[in-house]
Amino acid sequence: MNKTPEIKPNTYFIEVSGAGIPEVDGLFVPSTAPPAESESGTVSSVGYWNGKMAWDRADGNCERSPSLSYSNSYSSWRIARPDGHLAYDITCDDDLPPTDRPWHVYKKGVAPAPKIVLHHFDPRLPCPNPNVVFVLGGPGAGKGTMCELAELQLGWTHLSTGELLRAEREAGGPSAEKIDEILKAGQLVPNDITLALIQNAMETVTRTTGKNNFLLDGFPRSLSNLEGWYELFGREAELPSLLYFECPYRVLEQRILGRAKYSGRSDDNIESIKLRFDTFKAETLPIVELFRSKGICVEIDTSLDRQAVYATVVDSLAKFTDKQIAARPLCERAEMLLGLRPYPKEVAK
Repeated sequence: MNKTPEIKPNTYFIEVSGAGIPEVDGLFVPSTAPPAESESGTVSSVGYWNGKMAWDRADGNCERSPSLSYSNSYSSWRIARPDGHLAYDITCDDDLPPTDRPWHVYKKGVAPAPKIVLHHFDPRLPCPNPNVVFVLGGPGAGKGTMCELAELQLGWTHLSTGELLRAEREAGGPSAEKIDEILKAGQLVPNDITLALIQNAMETVTRTTGKNNFLLDGFPRSLSNLEGWYELFGREAELPSLLYFECPYRVLEQRILGRAKYSGRSDDNIESIKLRFDTFKAETLPIVELFRSKGICVEIDTSLDRQAVYATVVDSLAKFTDKQIAARPLCERAEMLLGLRPYPKEVAK
């Protein structure tokens, strides 16, 4: 007798916001409706409807259960109003409600259609702690390249503190002007700004993708940064390990001046390079020494061949890397970053 295949439990949560009918907005949780037959004749199971996952409103205020589900008859995902009438839909056969396309206003809906965000963890509960590896090195040491490769080929999430700060500056927030002045001077941004950006980025990625392996590029840059990390995660928490990319100053200078031709970064100039390197020596090298003393520092000479450097990075991250993901062939972008394939002429390196 053939066994009925086990159905994966519905552990996702959905946040609906911006609907033309405000009462549609809110958190939707895995449906607990008892098994029933749908309009297409399919018998549901707990957390499912028509063979796909289904959700109810977290507040229970909806006459239809499930209130967010898939219709086989109409080949569409649907969201119900509290009175049970259908308000919004999207025609597709996706396994989960799409978050990357606009939804449609259905018969009993009111424009605009809402935005849908899928959470891998209950947003009402604290976010699971991230698994972090710190990545440090002088400006131009190759941190960004190696972290991008790890993201492309190993499934890790690369968070660059520099990129987070530049994005915040470009967004024009309350700290934008202060961040701009500090970056141009090659100095370190205060803990409260940096850590808030890091924490928000990690939580967003973990909740919306389920990933919790992070390469934190450019942090901690100082002992003060490390104190901020302790304040965030507690002194009893085990410190992340550190990848330290070491490279001679003359090589760093050549790389950054070459990068300046296409990067558009205001701090890619000879004056800022010197300031950034001096700051790195004064503020960041003590961090490297501390991690060295604890035996959790992997030192990598990034003036060597890129493929050799990448191999060391792969070995260093292997303990937490999904073996199936790591076994995938190199993608085109990865081959370009490793120098195995030329960049297209119209695309700057």
